[in-house]
Amino acid sequence: MEMIYKYHRMTAKVSGFGITEYRFEKLHEIIDGYASEGWRYAGWIPVLQRGNGYIEEIDLVFEKEKVES
Repeated sequence: MEMIYKYHRMTAKVSGFGITEYRFEKLHEIIDGYASEGWRYAGWIPVLQRGNGYIEEIDLVFEKEKVES
């Protein structure tokens, strides 16, 4: 069984004063959308991390079995 992968880049929304918050919005909607197209959520990969340790960009990873033509 051969798998194919799709990646969805997300950038954190930064907010707050004094205490900064990094949030990835609409995660559930994005995962549900890909699932409705036959993709399975496989995990995430950090893409951009700030010097303070906060992750600012991620790739959501989706997979499905390759259909032979």
